[in-house]
Amino acid sequence: MLRIWGRLTSVNVQKVVWCADELGLEYQRRDVGGKFGGNDTAEYLAMNPNGLVPVIEHDGLVLYESNAIVRYLCARHRSALFPEDLARRADVDRWMEWQSTNFTPAMGPAFWQLVRTPAEQRDAAATQASVEKSDKLAGVLDDHLASRQWLSGGAMSAADIVTACAAHRWLHLPGITRLPRPHLERWYAQLAARPGSRQVTSQVPIA
Repeated sequence: MLRIWGRLTSVNVQKVVWCADELGLEYQRRDVGGKFGGNDTAEYLAMNPNGLVPVIEHDGLVLYESNAIVRYLCARHRSALFPEDLARRADVDRWMEWQSTNFTPAMGPAFWQLVRTPAEQRDAAATQASVEKSDKLAGVLDDHLASRQWLSGGAMSAADIVTACAAHRWLHLPGITRLPRPHLERWYAQLAARPGSRQVTSQVPIA
């Protein structure tokens, strides 16, 4: 049985849950982190010394880092979401890395300021800088999707799942002005319509 440790409000946990649901896997999820706590216990730190979510346990394997987990689940179940062709796989990997090193970090300050910080304590300058950087990256995504249905090749991949989790957060971030991104919005809508996405895309407002 696959066990997922982590709260569903975490964008990184969302990636793993969406992937597992897309693959039709049976799993148990335990709320950890944030208001639930538990990620600083000896038990949890033995699995992930960084004290972050998510962590999975699967057939004796303990694994953390969300994108690595998504790759593992797809490869373990021989899913086309993480293709065997090395050139195609590298392209999927490229977009997964872009999500984790560019898009999500860019919007991190804005998310924390607008969603998890009381209004009277917010840093307007940090929020604005984060929004501007994120909107520029949303434009990169929009331009890429102008001539294609999916991020990589002609089919949905793990890159679409992890990047759509970040896009869900960006498109529902409250109190900001975004430039129109019709190709990004079309791509997100087709992913949000998939049954496997519902635990993630039904979370509006974001928290």
